[in-house]
Amino acid sequence: MSALLEVSGVSVSFDGFKAINNLSFSIGHAELRAVIGPNGAGKTTFMDIVTGKTKPDEGRVLFGEESSPLLRMSESRIAQIGVGRKFQRPTVFEDQTVFDNLMVALKKDRGPFAVLFYRPSGEDKSRALELSEEVGLDKHLDRRAGELSHGQKQWLEIGMLLAQDPRLLLVDEPAAGMTPAERQHTTDLLKEAARTRAVVVVEHDMEFVRRLDCRVTVLHEGSVLAEGSIDHVTSDKKVIEVYLGR
Repeated sequence: MSALLEVSGVSVSFDGFKAINNLSFSIGHAELRAVIGPNGAGKTTFMDIVTGKTKPDEGRVLFGEESSPLLRMSESRIAQIGVGRKFQRPTVFEDQTVFDNLMVALKKDRGPFAVLFYRPSGEDKSRALELSEEVGLDKHLDRRAGELSHGQKQWLEIGMLLAQDPRLLLVDEPAAGMTPAERQHTTDLLKEAARTRAVVVVEHDMEFVRRLDCRVTVLHEGSVLAEGSIDHVTSDKKVIEVYLGR
């Protein structure tokens, strides 16, 4: 089966420092992947390149059945064709309710007239309710987002991203600062999302990565050091030396 995202031979330097060095990476259409590696391994820069925030010096990034070249597109265009990204710190509308946050996020025509005359349809409301159930916030629809716990805000933001119906979801350290129960729910949420789309989770927490029970890509100095199951990569001598042994 062809890949949904294919990154090949990508390199980028900042002030002479090679942040990404001849990186190649691919992920299937409905796949969960964890990306790990020491600080400075290039994990964030990798996500910046895929989302169009950083343009590499060389290489190519292809997306979808048409192998659309992402490097020629703007950040907004990349988001429109189905690449969603969740940063480490949740960004939700704190003064709005959970329900309103999800409604605002729904994939709609964003032209000035469309926004001006927008009236939520029954279908929109049903979709927002469905998303709230999916992320486990259906009992909190009328609460202001600012009142939610850290973990609940993370789930709301994942729900807001899913509302855009992305084909690829990039998630940065979702388990940071969560209680054990919240972490378990987050694991379930990401696994469920990956049944119908590609989900890349950048994470430091090895216990959380183990729970995800998926293929793992280890980055080091901007390129792939190892790839495979969690047991495979954690027993790899090079991985132990540069990452796990620290």
